[in-house]
Amino acid sequence: MDYAATGQDALSRIEGAGDLDTLEALRVEFLGKQGSISGLLKTLGKMSPDERKEEGPKIHALRESVTGAITARKDALESAALEARLAAETIDLSLPAPETPRGSVHPISQVMDELAEVFADLGFAVATGPEIEDDWHNFTALNMPETHPARAMHDTFYFPDRDEKGREMLLRTHTSPVQIRAMIEKGAPIRIIAPGRVYRSDSDATHTPMFHQVEGLVIDKGIHLGHLKWTLETFLKAYFERDDIVLRLRPSYFPFTEPSVEVDVGYSQENGRRVVGGSGDAPGHAWMEVLGSGMVNRRVIEAAGLDPDEWQGFAFGTGVDRLAMLKYGMDDLRAFFDGDVRWLSHYGFSAMDVPTLSGGVGTPA
Repeated sequence: MDYAATGQDALSRIEGAGDLDTLEALRVEFLGKQGSISGLLKTLGKMSPDERKEEGPKIHALRESVTGAITARKDALESAALEARLAAETIDLSLPAPETPRGSVHPISQVMDELAEVFADLGFAVATGPEIEDDWHNFTALNMPETHPARAMHDTFYFPDRDEKGREMLLRTHTSPVQIRAMIEKGAPIRIIAPGRVYRSDSDATHTPMFHQVEGLVIDKGIHLGHLKWTLETFLKAYFERDDIVLRLRPSYFPFTEPSVEVDVGYSQENGRRVVGGSGDAPGHAWMEVLGSGMVNRRVIEAAGLDPDEWQGFAFGTGVDRLAMLKYGMDDLRAFFDGDVRWLSHYGFSAMDVPTLSGGVGTPA
């Protein structure tokens, strides 16, 4: 048999295939189970050893050349089809993009970013710490020893095991332990905020077992209560984006500050929601507590390894969830954690809505 002529004919027909369907038909004709070249391979079993030795390489070479030619032609046809498709398809960039489902930034994440932006402008760094804490950092170093009645104010989640020093382990009830850790690690002067998740056994429309706090700490020389009031007033004006924020400081008690003050802001009711601004003594206004604060207790400064006669400071704390509710008109804290897509779509923020003091620290998507 003239294998060279057979191969030349096959290669010529393959090269002349104008589309993939025609090429596939040729592949079946030559290499399919009933194909002509497949039939030649089947004849090898009936040949004598000498004939097989002579004819076998020729048949295999024919099969290889046809297989290679089919593969090459298929690649060429597919490339040509792709080029034709790309040339035919166009996109009108002036048309609006199709409406597709999109995610949104959770209000808590947005408010965290807003707080960081405001306090960064005031020279505060952001500090973080572990959410699983020991009772020394969470209570004792903050002037709350084991018998202190203030521990009963915190519905604490305790772990059954203690750490290697024999201290009880718990889910932190506030972010104040971050302040202790920062003072021990960095010393003074220091100016930080500590935002993060905290945990208490409480649940209703305004409380959840897990919520978010932001606490601030300033330790330096010559710090007094006037610095605290100015800092909080500047922060609240920047956060609520209003210049008519009026503060009222009331004496209070916190174990880790002395003196301690609670901070109220004036607000009014507008269309069923609380709007912060103005004096609480003005007609149609009232006072609302939003922050706890005070001068850092001498014992807390000593627990951090600093000399309270040399260093003074103030601290403050508030709920991030509550700030979000006040600013964006939300009335149930539990909705923050439901994961309802409709709620997130309504109250969520665009990923491109990055808080800036010049452009505004918060605008709903």
